[in-house]
Amino acid sequence: MNKETAIFAGGCFWCMVHPFDQQPGIISVVSGYTGGHVPNPTYEQVCSETTGHTETVEITFDADVISYKELVSIYWTVADPTDATGQFQDRGDSYRPVIYYANEEQKEIAENSKNELANSGAYDEPIVTQIQPSKEFYVAEDYHQDFYKKNPERFEMEERGGRAEFMEKHQK
Repeated sequence: MNKETAIFAGGCFWCMVHPFDQQPGIISVVSGYTGGHVPNPTYEQVCSETTGHTETVEITFDADVISYKELVSIYWTVADPTDATGQFQDRGDSYRPVIYYANEEQKEIAENSKNELANSGAYDEPIVTQIQPSKEFYVAEDYHQDFYKKNPERFEMEERGGRAEFMEKHQK
């Protein structure tokens, strides 16, 4: 097994888990926070928009089964790359779209993929998703983990807030 990690921010982490969790080669998808300046932030602190963190998912995957490039491609179908101020019904800095890279190879893959997307003509607006180096990842509180499994009705309601329609429109 060739274990690697990927970290993506694209709105509420509740809705970011499911699309990745369903892929072959995924070992785990954990909800959490990264990119900020406060150690061990709580959900309430992140929601206050004062810590600099984004809600993120940390994906541990077997790179022999699914590549980082494939994960980035999935990311583009679940996060609106043209909205720098949040995602769908989720507004604010903690919901901005960011690809956090762990090394130069991931950075290059993410940047190339972003450029391809920008040149594809798929969007009328500019691609504003940030590509930044990974910072420490903090695991979110237990009640945020596997939210779609624990709270299927609430998950469906959150999905209908715009993400499901976006995914349908942009799925290949």
